[in-house]
Amino acid sequence: MKIKSLLTHTASFLLVLALFVSCDDDDNGPTGTENNAPPSVTAPGSQTVEIGQSVELSFGVTADGGYSSSEVSATNGDASISSEPETGATSGDVVVDFTANTAGAGSVELTVTDGNGNSEEATAVLTLVEEQKTFTITDNITTDTTWETGKIYILAGRIAVESGATLTIEGGAVVKGEAGTGANSTALLVARGGTLNANGTADAPIIFTSVADEITPEMVANGNFQSPNLDPDVQGLWGGVLILGNAPISASEEPASIEGIPSTDENGLYGGDDPADNSGSITYISIRHGGTNIGEGNEINGLSMGGVGTGTTIENVEIVANQDDGLEWFGGTVNVSNVLVWNNGDDALDTDQAWDGTISNAVLVNPAGSGLELDGPEGSDTSQDGHLMQNITVYKGQPGELIDVDDNTDVNISDVLFFGLPVNTDGSAASSFSSDYPDYAAQSGFAITNLEAVLPSTYTDADGNEQQANLSLSDYFPQSLIDNNEVTEVSDLGSATVGADVSVFGWTWASQSGALSQLGLE
Repeated sequence: MKIKSLLTHTASFLLVLALFVSCDDDDNGPTGTENNAPPSVTAPGSQTVEIGQSVELSFGVTADGGYSSSEVSATNGDASISSEPETGATSGDVVVDFTANTAGAGSVELTVTDGNGNSEEATAVLTLVEEQKTFTITDNITTDTTWETGKIYILAGRIAVESGATLTIEGGAVVKGEAGTGANSTALLVARGGTLNANGTADAPIIFTSVADEITPEMVANGNFQSPNLDPDVQGLWGGVLILGNAPISASEEPASIEGIPSTDENGLYGGDDPADNSGSITYISIRHGGTNIGEGNEINGLSMGGVGTGTTIENVEIVANQDDGLEWFGGTVNVSNVLVWNNGDDALDTDQAWDGTISNAVLVNPAGSGLELDGPEGSDTSQDGHLMQNITVYKGQPGELIDVDDNTDVNISDVLFFGLPVNTDGSAASSFSSDYPDYAAQSGFAITNLEAVLPSTYTDADGNEQQANLSLSDYFPQSLIDNNEVTEVSDLGSATVGADVSVFGWTWASQSGALSQLGLE
């Protein structure tokens, strides 16, 4: 009896224990279920992506069964996994790199699998838009900024690169100025202490022009640098480019306020005591259709340089159809090379305020004013050595002085070729040197040397008939230069031994249009 009772009690105990275990399992589900739930995947919020641009999408993952792997697919773009949790991790992020290639709705679907083979998916929704290629600039540049290849930047006013900021413009970019006159003139101004790095190439120059110009970055990328709708003599549609620095000047007031900018704009001040001042680097740029008037006799030059120092690089510059001067220096020490000025409304090259630099290798085509207008110091003498102008070819084309100097002009000029000398309808010379030349020549230390000229063989009279010209060097040049053999006649361009190396200007609009070859320069 006792054995039977013991067995009965034991059986009862085991039954109760089984029921207890069974109840415990019922509370937690079948054995292992806590590690068998599918992973949880959370997609990032919707985003807008430009065509051709990439974005990182971070998917949050929770996997009680341990992370194993992920797969990704995309619509209207390409996607790949760039990072993921370690195998066995119970939480983390899967980061997907997505590149948009078609405008419209896009999506990225991520499927996550855990260590038990369970999978879950989530989808990120995207809006894919065309890349923005045109930007309107309304505010001054106050932080480092880049204007990119293949894009258009519209100047909605006078935009200054302020002190401490750097504007980088990549080759192939197009900058367009809106129309405006007076205080509303559009221009790009680099203030003292600001930096402009506008470095194009012969294959991808930087174009500065008017909003009326339909040229596009795609045209530039394809090697076509010509305006499709504006002739190369259309002037004054916007302002121009002004570079200002801290190099010495000789003006009545120092610092001075740059010509073409309202004197109330402090960003327009220039001049200082640092000859080596650096305003940046400018190469392979073409400035077109500028020179709008901000006031009576106060136009903006194609490229103005005020107090710019030798630390600045300026080379390979084309100025087309500027209403005022092509390039003008106001003091400073910067050196400039490889310049082409075509169809400007006043002087091709203008120097002022004791500029102490060199311009070398320039072609000046059809300036309405002087080929070279060269002024002396305006304030106290800054003990500078004067400026040097050499290796220049001038096609005068229309009346105006060949070289205009003052009685105190601090310049040495050498190796200049003149042709296309204009003739009046009565057969007389329509160009000459300025009347101040004898006083300039009397100065010590400055001289004009080694000039050559192709004299005109015919002219058109008042009735429109072509006549034989009967002109000599003395009709165009001072007798003292002729007597000292500093100017000589050559029969044609092929006989010239001085002037510019025109081969470096193949990238310009003037070359692409055929204008240089029509003049016999190419």
